[in-house]
Amino acid sequence: MSASNPWTVARVLRALRTPVTLLILLAVLGYAAWWGYQKVSAPVPPPPPVPCETQGIEDEALLAEQVSIRVYNGGSKRGLAGDVAQSLRSAGFLVRTVDNTEEEVTTTVIVVQDKDNPEAKLVLAFFKEAEIREDPARVNRMVDVLVGDEYGGFDAKAKKSIKVKDSTICLPALPSDEPL
Repeated sequence: MSASNPWTVARVLRALRTPVTLLILLAVLGYAAWWGYQKVSAPVPPPPPVPCETQGIEDEALLAEQVSIRVYNGGSKRGLAGDVAQSLRSAGFLVRTVDNTEEEVTTTVIVVQDKDNPEAKLVLAFFKEAEIREDPARVNRMVDVLVGDEYGGFDAKAKKSIKVKDSTICLPALPSDEPL
């Protein structure tokens, strides 16, 4: 009386091997598809800032027209950044951007790489009651001016140049499509 059991452990494992392998491969394929979709649909990161370019300085003086500035409105007064940008352009500065900022400021904040840089001192002289903030990661030496509702005013009589020790200085490069 020997009954043979057709379902031995080896036969069961052999029968399940193909469906389990297919499920594992489908899971790997599903994860790869999800990962790929996440990478494709992610926003494109902004390009890294272009480092500053060495530029010649005549008569050991940095001129306002050599300094690049971005002006941002951090308050609720409409058009304030545009008014400040126009004042800066009248003084000879290269105003690259005029926009609003998500950062709320009440007074004028000037953001520079180092507060001892000549471009920082030159721009600071034009603003009354402004504070300066350092951003050492700013490799392009661009100057940001953030104006708020308690904007202290613009000093149009400030000097439009500042003495420097060297005959060269590192400043933001002009884009190739921007006129000199």
